[in-house]
Order: sequence, then structure tokens, then C-alpha cells
Amino acid sequence: MTAANPDYAEHVTAAVLTMPAAKHLGFTFGRLAPGEAEIIQPYRAELTEHNGYFQGGVLGSLADFAGGSAAGTLLPPGWVNMTVDYTVKIVAPARGDQIVARGRVVRAGHSTTVAAADVFAVTGAEEALCATALVTLRNMKIPRD
Repeated sequence: MTAANPDYAEHVTAAVLTMPAAKHLGFTFGRLAPGEAEIIQPYRAELTEHNGYFQGGVLGSLADFAGGSAAGTLLPPGWVNMTVDYTVKIVAPARGDQIVARGRVVRAGHSTTVAAADVFAVTGAEEALCATALVTLRNMKIPRD
């Protein structure tokens, strides 16, 4: 895949990490490439259920951010995307030192992009798939004032 914006990494990082929800979660970006995004969420007790597993809504949020960020890497300058739908399937409990969500574009269109994301619980060098998702995004030109 080819990025339409040579500054895609800076654009995606700035757009996502300034969102209040992203600030609350406290994740960082790992790898960013055209059509791909990796999000790293350190363990924080307030993001877990009472038994120490990451809460399902947190996994869904990370999958959404990873899919949306992957889609954002392909947008031209002056465009943004917004999630219109996502489906998450939790396949295993998520307990670890961190969660890593890896998003990838399935199909990029002019007005709609579909992305997928896999979410892994990571402890040391061990990764375990805990959720998978499909994310549909609306691509929009940023209105000028």
C-alpha cells in the first residue's frame, strides 16, 4: 500500500494521541506503516476487571484505535476518518504486562475504509491472541473555516 500523505505518521500520531479517550488509556504507537498501525497499551489496574484481566471494552477501544490508525495512514493530507461500526470478538482472557493491538487495512475506498485488528496480551516475549475485530471508517475531508 502507498501513503497519499508523506507525513502520514506525524498526522496519525497527532490526531489520535490528542483525543481525550486516547489520553485516558495512555497507549503509545509502535510500528506505523502505510495501511498498518501498532498500538501498545501498558498494564494499568484501572483498565482491568476485578480479577486482573483487561476489561473487554478496553480491548474493543484498542482494536478500534488500531484499525482507525491503520486506515488513517492512507488518507490524503486534509482528510480524517471516523469509526461508523466495529465488531470485536474476544477469543481469550487478556492478562499481561501490556496489550498490543495491530491494525491493518482490508480495503481502502474514497469514502469508506475497512480495517481489521488483532489484539494480543503480552508478557515478556510471549504473545497470546485475545481479540480480533473489523472496523469500518468514514473518510472525510476536513472542512475549512
